[in-house]
Amino acid sequence: MSAKIKQFIPEEYCLQCKGCCRFAQEDSVWLPCLLDEEKLELIDKEGIPPVSITADSRVHPVPNPKSEGFICPLLNIEDNKCKIYLSRPFECQLYPFLLNLRDKKVILTIDLNCPYAREKANSKEFKEYTEYLTTFLNEPAQIKILKANPQILQAYEEVSDIVELNF
Repeated sequence: MSAKIKQFIPEEYCLQCKGCCRFAQEDSVWLPCLLDEEKLELIDKEGIPPVSITADSRVHPVPNPKSEGFICPLLNIEDNKCKIYLSRPFECQLYPFLLNLRDKKVILTIDLNCPYAREKANSKEFKEYTEYLTTFLNEPAQIKILKANPQILQAYEEVSDIVELNF
C-alpha cells in the first residue's frame, strides 16, 4: 500500500464539524473509494463484511441512525470517531485534498467545505503542506499505485484546484 500521508488536519480537530463521513445520498461521489489492497485489508484485518464494499470499490454507506442521509460504516456515530482512524484508507488520509480527474488530467484539489481547510487556505502551513503533498503524489511509487487503481480518481464538483499532477 502507499506510504502513510503526513496529515494536514490535526487528529484532535478531525471530525469535529460532523461533516466528514456523512452523505446525503447512498451513491454519493464523496463516499471513500478504496485502493484494491485496502479492500482486502478492510475485509481481512478489520473484519468489514465484503458487502460493505460496493462493486466500484467504495465503502457502502449505512443509514444514519441520528438523522437523514447516510454515514460511513467505519464511523462510530456515538463518539464521532473513525473505528480505524490510524489505518484508514488512502482517500480518507488525503481528505480534504482530493484527486480529481478532469479532461484526462489528474488535478490535486481541495474541498473548502472542510472548516479547517477553509480557515488555513491562505496560510504558510497550507502552502508548505500542498508542496509536500504534490511531491509525495508525484513520486514514482505513488503514481504506480494510482495508475493501478484508477477508481481513486473521481470527478468532484465544487472543489478548488491546486496543481496538476504528473500522471
